[in-house]
Amino acid sequence: MPVEKQAGEAQTSIRAAFLNHLTHTIGRTLENSTPLEQYRALAHTVRDLVMEHWITTVNSYRDRDLRIVSYLSAEFLLGPHLPNNLQNLGLTQDCTAALSTLGLNFSEIAVQEPEPGLGNGGLGRLAACFMDSLATLQVPAIGYGIRYEFGMFRQEIRDGWQVERTDKWLQFGNPWEIPASDACFSVGYGGTVEMVTDESGRLRPLWKPGQCVRGVPYDTPISGYQTNTVNRLRLWKAEAIESFDFQAFDTGDYMGAVREKLVSETITKVLYPSDDTPEGKRLRLQQQYFFVACSLQDMIRIHGVRQRPLNEFHLKWSVQLNDTHPSIGIAELMRLLMDVHDFGWDEAWEVTHKTFGYTNHTLLPEALERWSLPLFAELLPRHLQIIFEINRRFLDDMRQRFLNDDEKMRRMSLIGEEGERSVRMANLAVVGSKAVNGVAELHTELLEEETLHDFYEAFPKRFSNKTNGVTPRRWLMLCNPALAGLINESIGTKWHTELDELRGLEKFAGDQGFLDRWEKTQHATKAELAKYIQSTTGIAVDPASMFDAQVKRIHEYKRQHLNALHILSLYCQIKAQSGLTMTPRTFIFGGKAAPSYKMAKLIIKLIHSVADVVNNDPDVRGQLKVVFLADYSVSLGQRVYPAADLAEQISTAGKEASGTGCMKFQMNGAVTIGTLDGANIEIRKEAGEENFFLFGLTAPQIGDLQRGGYRPRDFYERNPLLREVIDGLQNGRFSNGDRALFAPLVSDLLDRDSYMLLADFDSYSTVQEEVGRAYGDSPRWGRMSVLNTARSGKFSSDRTIREYCRDIWDVPVMSRT
Repeated sequence: MPVEKQAGEAQTSIRAAFLNHLTHTIGRTLENSTPLEQYRALAHTVRDLVMEHWITTVNSYRDRDLRIVSYLSAEFLLGPHLPNNLQNLGLTQDCTAALSTLGLNFSEIAVQEPEPGLGNGGLGRLAACFMDSLATLQVPAIGYGIRYEFGMFRQEIRDGWQVERTDKWLQFGNPWEIPASDACFSVGYGGTVEMVTDESGRLRPLWKPGQCVRGVPYDTPISGYQTNTVNRLRLWKAEAIESFDFQAFDTGDYMGAVREKLVSETITKVLYPSDDTPEGKRLRLQQQYFFVACSLQDMIRIHGVRQRPLNEFHLKWSVQLNDTHPSIGIAELMRLLMDVHDFGWDEAWEVTHKTFGYTNHTLLPEALERWSLPLFAELLPRHLQIIFEINRRFLDDMRQRFLNDDEKMRRMSLIGEEGERSVRMANLAVVGSKAVNGVAELHTELLEEETLHDFYEAFPKRFSNKTNGVTPRRWLMLCNPALAGLINESIGTKWHTELDELRGLEKFAGDQGFLDRWEKTQHATKAELAKYIQSTTGIAVDPASMFDAQVKRIHEYKRQHLNALHILSLYCQIKAQSGLTMTPRTFIFGGKAAPSYKMAKLIIKLIHSVADVVNNDPDVRGQLKVVFLADYSVSLGQRVYPAADLAEQISTAGKEASGTGCMKFQMNGAVTIGTLDGANIEIRKEAGEENFFLFGLTAPQIGDLQRGGYRPRDFYERNPLLREVIDGLQNGRFSNGDRALFAPLVSDLLDRDSYMLLADFDSYSTVQEEVGRAYGDSPRWGRMSVLNTARSGKFSSDRTIREYCRDIWDVPVMSRT
């Protein structure tokens, strides 16, 4: 059949299905429909096509009796489904053409899609990239998480301050999800544990929860790129077992009649409730246990449907813990096997230990979760008993291996004894898993040498590195179609699923004609972002200026305030030296601060104060602009990553586990300025030292400086420009005369500076001067840009997933044929 006829048939089919859904699903005629209603009809149209592949996939997995990867994550930051699914199906052009015959514009319809608010940052976005790669590589997999009704939050900026607003992403429903009411499970909390005699006369524990909620699954199909494989993302919603009390209602207690419904549904209302209060801590632990308990019960149900004995569970499931949030799953699987399915301890532990793998995502002590024993005992009394027994047996074993080392036993214990006694969830995850991995070479090295050194010493073969990656389908092909088109034209399309093929671009790095086309493509992308900036912020920026971007979660260790201090130093230089010119730059910031993180919110205010000063001073016009893009999201990232010239990856060395934003920037041709931290080290190695701007202290140097008694005031006192900037923050020069506004930040920098901003300031400023000179040399910058893209192949999530499959999950990657 001719291609033209096939395309015509596809367009006709899409058009007919769209009109059918508009009429019968949405209840509107084309003439009377809104863009949002048109989006919903189109989403149902595309979902129908995806579902055909889903059924085929489910039948294929069942028939082949394969091991299934279960990915447990508190976050899945998916981004818009519509354009991604169309790209995976190869129907973007046909859909666009079909809509145009109806007088509709695909882009105007696509932007109506509410973005699922199911993640905060890199952790959730990594999980989404992994789900994409698992489907593209045809690996049998189910992602399990929480269907947060209101997600993270919607960020507004008022007078430079972050204000949190409810993220109503489900306000108009979610056409991509399918409720699976036949797979609901009960989850218990609190209550008591009693010793009872079973039918065989054995004395055994029986947990009688004081509260039970129902977990209701909602399934989202995750399609693979140009395959028939569609995997499942199953997200759980909490509901009451009995949602309405007629007796309370009849007595006039109207709130009491629905109290159980309100209490139960609160569990899945919001991502990461503040843990500054006892109530917030309690809710977080409830959330984590809720989705893990539902997920493991679901896996056991599926295992039964496949008619496999439960002592083979680990042979048919490989469960990956995405950070410590789901690590309670180790105790829960033990409970299910022993208390529900009558396993003995040794048999249950054999299955459990061989089922789980643990990915650590942080070196920060505050992010290694700990739960107080009183809270744990109140909410999960049976699990605490199990954890105590795991700990007893584990420490007995360790005492045999490390004789007379009580301090090591204290560090390795699952129960923290310092201060308020607590359960150490990272320790539980390591002890209960067959494999432990870091997410970048440096991160894994630091886990082995410092954070988890005692465990590495005990189980060296259990540890490995799996450097993170990102999917090139969303983060280059979808978000940067102009550049992707140029690459396709130059080296073909094999790189879509074999990203190392981008190496073919290296031969063009010295071709001035190709570099001109590359620069023209990038300029057009920057012009599009400039239009967006103008429309959303009112700030006019020059696409010819260097777009210097730092978009990520706002945190002190990520050091957005180091960037801001440098901008102020440039401003001070321009003000002090009449006629001074420098490479024009547009500094682009974006990111959310946790609602209770006061210093991070103050950093956002600092960025806006810097913008107010710089953008409104005629002396710096044409040289510096500062922009903060509010409510950062996947959709916004898809605008920024392709348009950036310089990527700021300036975290304190030894603090960033990996970082995936740096990979997205590199993939799109941005050049990185960064420290030897996280994945920066591997990016620099891949791109070439000459194509990366390195500055700052290394992790060992920072350790030496801190152990020797770091005095940040010394750096302040001997650097006149830094002193001028800090003094300006103190005396109100950059805050309309308000001396108190930035006092907490200044005090922290001068007295503690835990993240070494002042120690790295001079090096950062010096290297930024080199950045400006390099950008002014167009052939040099163009070559650096091309080579960064060409050498980004290692950072595909496909490569990461292949390594997990080979080294941890023992799952084959299917052929694409």
